[in-house]
Amino acid sequence: MSEYIVELKNAVKRFPGVVALKNMHLNVKPGEIHGLIGENGAGKSTLIKVLTGVFQPDEGEIYVEGVQQHFKNPNESVAAGIACVYQELNIEKLLSITDNIFINKWIKGKNGLLDYKTMHKKAREVMLSLGQDIDPTRPAGTFGMGVQQMIEIAKAVLINAKMIIMDEPTSSLGEREVEQLMKTCRELRDRGIGIMFVSHKLEELFELCDRVTVMRDGEYIDTRDIGEWDNDSLIKAMVGRSLENQFPKEFGVRSKEPMLKVEHLTEAGVLNDVSFEAYGGEILGFSGLVGAGRTETMRAIFGADKIDGGKIYIKGKEVQINSPKDAIKHGIAFLTEDRKGQGLVLGEPIRTNVILANLKGFSNGLFLDHKKINEAGEKNIKDLNIKAPSLSEKVLQLSGGNQQKVVIGKWINTDADIFIFDESTRGIDVGAKVEVYHIMNRLVKAGKCVIMVSSEMPEILGMSDRVIVMRGGRITGEMDRSTDRFNQEDIMKAAWEV
Repeated sequence: MSEYIVELKNAVKRFPGVVALKNMHLNVKPGEIHGLIGENGAGKSTLIKVLTGVFQPDEGEIYVEGVQQHFKNPNESVAAGIACVYQELNIEKLLSITDNIFINKWIKGKNGLLDYKTMHKKAREVMLSLGQDIDPTRPAGTFGMGVQQMIEIAKAVLINAKMIIMDEPTSSLGEREVEQLMKTCRELRDRGIGIMFVSHKLEELFELCDRVTVMRDGEYIDTRDIGEWDNDSLIKAMVGRSLENQFPKEFGVRSKEPMLKVEHLTEAGVLNDVSFEAYGGEILGFSGLVGAGRTETMRAIFGADKIDGGKIYIKGKEVQINSPKDAIKHGIAFLTEDRKGQGLVLGEPIRTNVILANLKGFSNGLFLDHKKINEAGEKNIKDLNIKAPSLSEKVLQLSGGNQQKVVIGKWINTDADIFIFDESTRGIDVGAKVEVYHIMNRLVKAGKCVIMVSSEMPEILGMSDRVIVMRGGRITGEMDRSTDRFNQEDIMKAAWEV
């Protein structure tokens, strides 16, 4: 028997014009949590698809418990004991938890009918083992992301998976849900299950993993025990260079008057008397726990959600914003936290996506001005360092970081004055994050107003000039960088304040 549950040797995967994997190596031991990290576009997704049978490698070998495998499809990978919990959860929200867990592997009684009594019992037992004391007959969609993720893990546990791949598992979870997930990972490890934990968050790797493998440009770089890595060595291995400052904060000249002023914003059951001011030449951070009302506040300002009361002023003038169209007209740009679902048209090229928020500005009468579109798109690619072969590249082919920069380009092309970045660095690697921070700095230096909603405390402290803290749909604190209250402890106190 091999010392590894799963071993990948010398894997090569080619696509037209691209070598996505080059002599890639990976091995996962039983009862270990093995971290995998690399920049967006490093080849992590391709690696996962090779291990799960979605892609077949052009060269290289896969072994499970020392036995060579040739996966022709995902079913063969599952049969060999490899399960994957993808970042985009595969949950049928209208079906019960039991149906989700047992779909395509139903238990039938002697009469040939589905034995729901047994399936409900087993579903409840496996969810309990994952720390979830819930009714398995309820629709999966009535639960939050944390529970839905545990449903996916339950599927893997019930098929007796030898290794579970977790692809960016904390990207949509709150703090308590992350704690539960990590507790579950440790318990699975203690049962002898191997876990491949794919994450962009260095702090998660240091807290959870036993070993970490780094890949770059589709190639294997290094594997070390977690104690042999530190922040600097991991970043250098990932990006091929040192990042002198993860949060390259620069300061603009704050405008004398607020660029945006919100008074007594109210939305029944969601927002309660929200008032604040945001200035040009500064980054105003919004902090708080999941469900605190930060995104809801931004959606209300942008006209995406109807408010019940309150006033919005832009450059001292009260404005009526009843729709996103109104917000854009008044110079507001909103980079939503769901870039794939709300920020981009994935099947369209970069050329189309970068003009979506300002079609009128790129039109010449009834027709689009293609020369103007190409000029703006090429400028976006150059200024934002978008890595793509051409403007014709479909956005779905880009890495997460480059997709985010296309969204930023879309809004820069509106010539907005107020930029709302809602979780703008979620799901992108540390190198791409720094590039987004540089873009924020450029906007601030140009006198623009930047509002940054973030759940990452280091980001909030590293990039904000001021921080507003929310809880339960209301503002519970405001901290200025120049004061001694600008620290994690005081921000967290305000976030938990009753």
